[in-house]
Amino acid sequence: MKSTTDISVFDLFSIGVGPSSSHTVGPMRAANRFVSEVIGANRLDDVAELRVDLYGSLAATGAGHGTMSATVKGLAGWIPETIDIEASERMIAENQATGKVVLAGFAPEIERSTAGREHLVTGPEVEVSEATMVLRPLTVLERHTNGIRFTAKDSEGLLIDERTYFSVGGGFVIAEGEEAAGGDSLTDVPYPYDSAEELVALANQNRLSIAELKMANETTVRSREEVEAGILHIYHVMRECIGSSLARIGYLPGALKVRCRAQRWHRELLSEDPNKDPQYSIDWVNLIALAVNEENAFGGRVVTAPTNGAAGIIPAVLHYAVNYVPEVRHGGRKKRERAVIDFFLAAAAVGTLYKKRASISGAEVGCQGEVGSASSLAAAGLSQVLGGNVEQVENAAEIAMEHNLGLTCDPVGGLVQIPCIERNAMAAAKAVNAAKMAMRGDGEHRVSLDQVIETMRQTGVDMSNRYKETSQGGLAVNVVEC
Repeated sequence: MKSTTDISVFDLFSIGVGPSSSHTVGPMRAANRFVSEVIGANRLDDVAELRVDLYGSLAATGAGHGTMSATVKGLAGWIPETIDIEASERMIAENQATGKVVLAGFAPEIERSTAGREHLVTGPEVEVSEATMVLRPLTVLERHTNGIRFTAKDSEGLLIDERTYFSVGGGFVIAEGEEAAGGDSLTDVPYPYDSAEELVALANQNRLSIAELKMANETTVRSREEVEAGILHIYHVMRECIGSSLARIGYLPGALKVRCRAQRWHRELLSEDPNKDPQYSIDWVNLIALAVNEENAFGGRVVTAPTNGAAGIIPAVLHYAVNYVPEVRHGGRKKRERAVIDFFLAAAAVGTLYKKRASISGAEVGCQGEVGSASSLAAAGLSQVLGGNVEQVENAAEIAMEHNLGLTCDPVGGLVQIPCIERNAMAAAKAVNAAKMAMRGDGEHRVSLDQVIETMRQTGVDMSNRYKETSQGGLAVNVVEC
């Protein structure tokens, strides 16, 4: 039966924190959701014991990805979109000292109803910390390699609730037994599509661009004004992320002692390129990708695009679109805003296909699913801004992914730093080149986007687990950490 749902641009591009959407954002949301479920059953006050089991990739690389601290933050009530980063870090320092956390203790997002009144919940203090979480790196649950299980008991040791969640990439979380892959937040859309072939056909039949078709689906739950304002807010958060990164000096967190480079590169580029000379365009693309992913490595606020590990690609290519596409650069504020909105809509239309037909999880299909899909989305968005027709947008997305096939996820030391940061810059440049190549053609091409997405999925299935965010192969075992 054909789907009548779509994945919203605001699910594919959500505001979160670094360093990983699947290993940081997802576990935080899962923990918050578990506490919410216990609150919903009116059993929060009965919790005396809480156990957390991490499975597969979450256990294998969780320490370097901030999984354990993110889980504690979620149990305390924070969610990625609104978390107070400084306050949460103070809480984690206290948790490391005491081994305890107050369930929903910092939780304006978690509420329950009593006698018809909504009020904040403060639960009991329980023992749970990074030191007490049970790590099962060699146990991969059937649904997904990123598994996390919460078990709550009362003072007599009787079970209150036990739930298993899966962090399936991009910050999406599903519970055991749920059918949906997460994020099908648009229902009964006017233009449902489950393949690129259907997307192209629908757009052409209705004389719509890819961006216009996606906007029509988005407005089933929001007004056009709300969609546009929401997209511009996402863009604003991306720019704030870049600004925060450019203020940082020193070294990235962790034992690798990777030096921050964005601030120095920015200073040099400002002196070399005061007039936005096109010859420096890729240098700026590299810088923006680098800056975003350095901020992500610090655990700062970023936009999953569509994952944290690939968060620098969309902002970098957007920077190119706004500053190096002449009609956008010289078109005034309204023209720039229109370009940003159309870019995100076209990118989200393609992102839906990766979520529905394959995966954007590095732990499931390798980095081709994260950096590769982000490069593909960025290429589609840029092609849309460049005035590409429906076929050219689809072709740009296909070219970018075709040349990211087989990309492994092998983070050194389990940190989202090497090779992740530079990999974003390389993939952003590929996206720009893919869009340029597609625009030189008329849209006719031999390999379809559907074919390349299926190839990516199959490659991910065949890929050894050593290369799927476990840090058990590749650069992760051939580069000395310190």
